Amino acid sequence: MILKNFIVFEGIDGAGTSTQTKALQALNHEKLLFTAEPTSAPTGKFLRQMLKGDVKVAPSTAAFMFAADRNEHLDGELQTEGSNLVTGVKKACQEGKIVISDRYLFSSLAYQSTDGDAELVRHLNKFFPLPQLLFYFDIKPQDSLKRIQGRGIREIYEKESFLNKTVENYKKVLDKYSSEKEENGMKIHIIDANRPVEEITDEIIREVEETTGIKLKNN
Repeated sequence: MILKNFIVFEGIDGAGTSTQTKALQALNHEKLLFTAEPTSAPTGKFLRQMLKGDVKVAPSTAAFMFAADRNEHLDGELQTEGSNLVTGVKKACQEGKIVISDRYLFSSLAYQSTDGDAELVRHLNKFFPLPQLLFYFDIKPQDSLKRIQGRGIREIYEKESFLNKTVENYKKVLDKYSSEKEENGMKIHIIDANRPVEEITDEIIREVEETTGIKLKNN
């Protein structure tokens, strides 16, 4: 099932999804709402502690927690902070907003399947709707890690060997959904994440405008 008006950015850490989110936020378009997973709701705050390594849980626990946070993200009460959406993705999309999420279920399928039970992860996420448009930011792990070296604190998944496996998982996931395009109706757009930021932003804007029919820039 497709959730109309829902757009997702995916890619490994350092691929540039956050940078492009900020670039689109700068447009100050009244129709756009921005969100991310893990969320800033209580469920997501716990996950962010886990990602920093402050809380250690079993891989299966992490898979359940990500699914719980995703469910709240989608079906929770509509909560916004300016142009940022905390929870209530479905409600916002139904009201005609274009919701752009930095990460979604594809991250779980790629990351949690790397060191956990892939079948469990697939089962937990098969009931969630797919976005109308999925952008995958394609980048090599060694290049992405160079970008995030200046952050000072690395999350638990930010290791080259782990990210290499995660990229492989992403490609398998994309191939699967691409082969089922006629059934699922989701549009997938691959971004070369090594290109200049401004070029990528323009490419994303064109795709979003074409998919949603909403004009984001006057040019």
